[in-house]
Amino acid sequence: MANVTRTSSPGQGTPPRRRSTARALVGGTIGNFVEWFDWSVYGFFAVYFADQFFPGGNAVLSTLLVFAISFFMRPVGAAVLGTYADRHGRKHGMTLTILLMAGGSLVIGIAPTYDQVGWLAPAVLVLGRLLQGFSTGGEFGTSASFLVEWAKPGRKAFAGSFQQVSVVLGILLASLSATVLTRVLDDAQLESWGWRIPFLIGSVIGLVGLYIRRQIDEPDAFRSLDRATQAASSPLGDMARGHRRGAALVFGISIAGSVITYMWLTYLPTYATLTAGADRADGQLANTIALAVFAVLIPLAALLSDRFGRRPTMLVYAALFVVLPFPLMQLLGSSFTSILVVSVIGVAVLSLNHANLATVFAELFPPQVRTIGIAVPYAVSNAVFGGTAPSVMQFFGDRDVLWVVPLYVSICALVTGFTIWKMPETRDVDTSATGRTA
Repeated sequence: MANVTRTSSPGQGTPPRRRSTARALVGGTIGNFVEWFDWSVYGFFAVYFADQFFPGGNAVLSTLLVFAISFFMRPVGAAVLGTYADRHGRKHGMTLTILLMAGGSLVIGIAPTYDQVGWLAPAVLVLGRLLQGFSTGGEFGTSASFLVEWAKPGRKAFAGSFQQVSVVLGILLASLSATVLTRVLDDAQLESWGWRIPFLIGSVIGLVGLYIRRQIDEPDAFRSLDRATQAASSPLGDMARGHRRGAALVFGISIAGSVITYMWLTYLPTYATLTAGADRADGQLANTIALAVFAVLIPLAALLSDRFGRRPTMLVYAALFVVLPFPLMQLLGSSFTSILVVSVIGVAVLSLNHANLATVFAELFPPQVRTIGIAVPYAVSNAVFGGTAPSVMQFFGDRDVLWVVPLYVSICALVTGFTIWKMPETRDVDTSATGRTA
């Protein structure tokens, strides 16, 4: 944790700097929490609200295609909001992104159905998802820059890892919502109105996050940059001209992470149902437990990264996901135990990636172009690979060739592993330096 001071004596309360740091940690992570809560809720509940917006036999696939389309707004949001954050500050950028996120959740939560307004209904759904995609495009780069710039030397991965902890907690809350609602409400209630509940919850959390972010301070790295009038006048152009290698590394590293995250944290219960006849409720419960384990493992893996470096820990992750998907999918059966074992093994390996993401990306760029440098290639990679993952897996599932899914995961891990191999070790990079880093 960055810049934490000890209380000098009991009863004096928390020192202002410590309060500021704690507020910065919450403020820097809550946007990712909202983003991934909404992202996962959409995946968990698509089967219930698909017919509300797309009448016909391909309703679920159409709903997942809307999911994919929204990812292609991420690069646009990354370019616009990332530029804004590099010019005007991380705080202002994060305040804007979470306001847009809350608005997108609200639009989906109150969207009319096809029976009520005809084809206007899917148009409203698309609007809500595009709004979320736009805001999400700017969220990752801004919050990654903010958290790592707040961290003290030797603990940057640990501080940055909480961005990914917030991602997991967002998915965990979505999974818990799905677990509770599927057990409390019947299918008819879920299809009629129950699916709206988590989207409305997401909009409320977003407004709470907006309040928190308005109270935080800019990190010293950006404030020093601003005082020295060194803020880039054209961050996107400067990144494209001087930091193409760093952008390529962010793109390549993100490929496997986006696909594996969807596979292990959202789709695995469905995969177990389709391939082994597992009970959907058992799969959901196993997924929820694995997510809780994941949230604990990420900061522990970050300590390994701070001790041994970014490249070694991330290479282990990529190598294991090249070889593990097929045997793990063979191990996956209809029992709750088998789903839980496969889920926990997957998240244990994945923690080596998530522990590093925010930090290693931030360390690849100087502060003048840090947000845009992270945001744009990350958003493009997630649009191409993460946004299409649900549709790709649904496509193979519909054709009863699900053996292609683990092969797809392994190939993505191989590409990312090669990228990590070519990446410089960044553990000792000074993230306040204003020169060229990668």
